[in-house]
Amino acid sequence: MAEQLDTETIAGKPAGEAKGLLHSSALVGSGTMVSRVLGLVRDVVLANLVGATSNADAFFVAFKIPNFLRRLFAEGAFAQAFIPVLTETREQGGLEAVRALVDRVTGVLGGVLILLTTLTILAAPLVALVFAPGFASDVNKLSLTADLIRITFPYLFLISMTGFAGGILNAYGRFGVPAFTPVLLNISLIAAAIFLAPAVQEPVYALAFGVMMAGLLQLLFQIPSLYGLNLLPRPRWDTKHPGVKRILTLMIPALFGVSVSQINLLLDTVLASLLPAGSVSWLYYSDRLTELPLGIFAIAVATVILPNLSSQQARAKATDKDPAFVATLHWALGLIVLVALPATAALILLAKPILTTLFQYGAFSPEDVDKAAWSLRAYALGLTAFMLIKVLAPGYYARQDMKTPVRIGIIAMVSNMVMNPLFIFPLMWAFDLGHVGLALATSLAAWLNAGLLYRGLRHEGLLLGSASVRLSRSTHILIAIVVMLGVLWLCLPDASWWLDAVALHRGLAMAALVMAGGLAYGAVLWCLGLRLRDLQSPAVPQ
Repeated sequence: MAEQLDTETIAGKPAGEAKGLLHSSALVGSGTMVSRVLGLVRDVVLANLVGATSNADAFFVAFKIPNFLRRLFAEGAFAQAFIPVLTETREQGGLEAVRALVDRVTGVLGGVLILLTTLTILAAPLVALVFAPGFASDVNKLSLTADLIRITFPYLFLISMTGFAGGILNAYGRFGVPAFTPVLLNISLIAAAIFLAPAVQEPVYALAFGVMMAGLLQLLFQIPSLYGLNLLPRPRWDTKHPGVKRILTLMIPALFGVSVSQINLLLDTVLASLLPAGSVSWLYYSDRLTELPLGIFAIAVATVILPNLSSQQARAKATDKDPAFVATLHWALGLIVLVALPATAALILLAKPILTTLFQYGAFSPEDVDKAAWSLRAYALGLTAFMLIKVLAPGYYARQDMKTPVRIGIIAMVSNMVMNPLFIFPLMWAFDLGHVGLALATSLAAWLNAGLLYRGLRHEGLLLGSASVRLSRSTHILIAIVVMLGVLWLCLPDASWWLDAVALHRGLAMAALVMAGGLAYGAVLWCLGLRLRDLQSPAVPQ
């Protein structure tokens, strides 16, 4: 799938801008949507195979640890530090300077990851105890978790290098291959569950091998496109290179700031290991559903705007308030709010039917559905905040300001840690829903994070706009959401129907509900004056 390097890209012009933000976002969103849909299929298969058992908890912990670190090294702090530096290098130094930077970043990043992977494999029992201290009371469960960590952890190196390659492609406006790469993880896990699991005594071992194989496939999938850009890395260890030093300087604080939401989710896993068996799995399945709109829309928009914001900032030079920069941020925020608010409302209303439709088969019981539904509603309350963080943070990173998000991240994380016990114990004692307290604390911390990021950009003059216009658009969205919820409520079958219906009927009913709600929401907005052309590109303020 190599893509030809056109003369515009060689000259250093941002190809992503030429294609248009909405077009690029749609491309990334399409790839992510395919991945997320397959991810739901994957989770259906996993729920049927391992349910919310103790062994399932062990696998999800072993998978979450490298996955969390992957979001730091691949999608999180590294990407936010690397892309602005790469864009600046491309703008000022041309292709040869970019090659030199890529070669050295590959060597340094790869070397660090190999060392980290090796140490973690050697210390797997200790790592398991640190990230799941609640498993200490069950020796077999802790031992299984350590074994699974040894198998899954090489995924960190493979997927982080995949993310590095994807960052290069995104910086050159090649969004397609990185967007479709995550599909391979889901295919690999589904294949492992169907074909490999029956051949081994404990199915979660098959899933762990599926994770490792996915990392290898995803990395190989990037190589033809890098070759087409003439940027296939030749690793060199050189920490003194100016670009590498700049990335490390930006990355160290961003390691915390950009991934606060993920750190909070990991803390949830640690605390959930202390709660009744199944808590880790209930949080996993509910979080996965929350990640569907987050991945399809917010990450797609954030992936596209960071290279564009970085290019605008690099070209502005003399000003910190480039009109195109401001317009891009406004466009991204408007698109997120348009999608996040109805998605939140729908997830809260349809939590139990969705979980029943997708997961209530085989080892996943009706009680598991009920428990996961409550944590899904709690996570849904923070969905808009999670999505806003994804598009507000690039406003800082594109300007190579890592300190402000770090400071805000510390405030949000400490708040989350304080709120966890405040919510866990009352909910556990009163309703046996301690895990819901974890999800609720994470959502509230995300709102604090998003609010402080927004306030900072407003203070810098990077978010403008008329209050009357914002109020009008918000009113239109709220009216559309009320109508959408009314349609969903009228069309929603009785709770007992979902339990009695076969999988096909559940799926058809849920698809019809989603379509009816989406059409109702879109129709009301259209009647109130919203048109597709209003979303296609940012309006640059005069």
